[in-house]
Amino acid sequence: MEKHKILVVDDEQEIAELIRDYMQKEGYEVILAYDGEEALRLYRESKPSLAILDIMLPGIEGTEICRVIRSESPIPVIMLSAKSSDIDKILSLGLGADDYVTKPFSPTELVARVKAQLRRYTMFSGSTNMEGILTFNNLKIDFKGYNVFIQDQKVELSAKEFEVLHLLCRHPGQVMTREQIFDQVWGFNEYGDINTVTVHIRKVREKIEEDPSHPMYIKTVWGVGYKFDGGL
Repeated sequence: MEKHKILVVDDEQEIAELIRDYMQKEGYEVILAYDGEEALRLYRESKPSLAILDIMLPGIEGTEICRVIRSESPIPVIMLSAKSSDIDKILSLGLGADDYVTKPFSPTELVARVKAQLRRYTMFSGSTNMEGILTFNNLKIDFKGYNVFIQDQKVELSAKEFEVLHLLCRHPGQVMTREQIFDQVWGFNEYGDINTVTVHIRKVREKIEEDPSHPMYIKTVWGVGYKFDGGL
């Protein structure tokens, strides 16, 4: 089986190398970058399965690298930061990051998060091979290709955004609470904030809804959660 390739970007060489050592012990291939320009070059050359990005980088910041990756690929992105403020967290998730780790962190915890992200990404991209394509009015969801289209124009969703949409549209008309969505997409034992679900729902709506404030597909059931209506 081909090794998963992980791009690690941090301007603190000791931290980058520590992450590399722990990831290599788990059998991952690791590419290191220490600034934003090098990170983008190596991302495009190496085509990693997952990226770990520090927010504060020389040259191009990690948030901008995340934005670029998310516009080109659904691979999982984990952000690192010395800041613990909610603003950084929401900003990172709003740009399409799949997880967020605050420094200082436990390397074994980071390994666990990487494994969880790769497991879910592989599961959602590989287990839907037989499910084909679902079409709801102008929305087309290609589970085999892990793609989403609006009026035949491809829409770029992050891995977690796709998984949220996948979960809701496989249960049309069923109301799901934020806790249920978090448990099934992130995992009940995953570190994280339940508000992550709200952020991802908003991002999906911005990408697939003609008018996100009056959504056709993902409806809010006030006081309960969300449901997929299929544009009806």
